[in-house]
Amino acid sequence: MAKQILIMATDGFEQSELMKPKANFEDAGMTVVVASPESGEIKGWDQGDWGDTVKVDKTLDQVNFADYDALVLPGGQINPDVLRLEDKAVKIVKDFANAGKPVAAICHGPWMLVEADVVKGKTVTSWPSVRTDLRNAGANVVDKEVAVDGNLITSRNPDDIPAFSKAVIDAVENAKSSAMA
Repeated sequence: MAKQILIMATDGFEQSELMKPKANFEDAGMTVVVASPESGEIKGWDQGDWGDTVKVDKTLDQVNFADYDALVLPGGQINPDVLRLEDKAVKIVKDFANAGKPVAAICHGPWMLVEADVVKGKTVTSWPSVRTDLRNAGANVVDKEVAVDGNLITSRNPDDIPAFSKAVIDAVENAKSSAMA
């Protein structure tokens, strides 16, 4: 059975940070579901202006974390700032993290990890302006293309997408092989 990746986003997601990992996961044979507070479509942010739309597969109310193998949180300034005000979105992050499932956040996406209170004692990275928030939440912040600490996977920016995608795919594949052991 194909592995299921949940991407949680809303209007203002950084277009490359949703579209490129999504394509990479699908190329690896995984099924990707995009969830958002509202049904319909969400609009990306692309280099200083509104970008393309993406179909919402499920609303947050329809998401059961147990149905998915990993959670991916794209950045963009607008997207995580709006999502962290959604109780259901924060609960989804907590549920994935508490279950030990991979939770991957890139750029401004780690704001959701702060809001869900899951970074204390973890080594993470992010866009530079988010790093103070991560430190204040008890994280050890590093400046590298991808930081993996337990089930948390974080990256800094769109340039890191290849390493970010590979880390997520590896985490999901390793979870599959350890579940079969």
